[in-house]
Amino acid sequence: MNPNSALGLSGESLACAELERRGYRILARRYRTRFGELDIIAADGATTVFVEVKARRGREFGAAAESLPSWKRRRIGAMALDYLAWTGRLETPCRFDVVAIDGAGGPRPSVRVIEHAFELDR
Repeated sequence: MNPNSALGLSGESLACAELERRGYRILARRYRTRFGELDIIAADGATTVFVEVKARRGREFGAAAESLPSWKRRRIGAMALDYLAWTGRLETPCRFDVVAIDGAGGPRPSVRVIEHAFELDR
């Protein structure tokens, strides 16, 4: 496994642990759609939460939370709609969160959950 894939898996595991600690229920990890892959799909009460995990080893390329361009948000939205349609959950409330992990792969990574990190343009 290449180092970036290992970092991604490690980041997703840290994110799942933090989300579960906060009471989220993990519904799926690495959910594949025709548009790409959703990192984590979780339930926070009755709300379906689509979680993008951004992990960085250091800050030389900016903080993890700063790395979600508009094209990526649109793609996540398309993947979320695909998931909701396939699972018959089109009427359930949903939101988009980001779990930002700085210092990933190090001894003390910083894990931050950003609820309602973005909304989709209509």
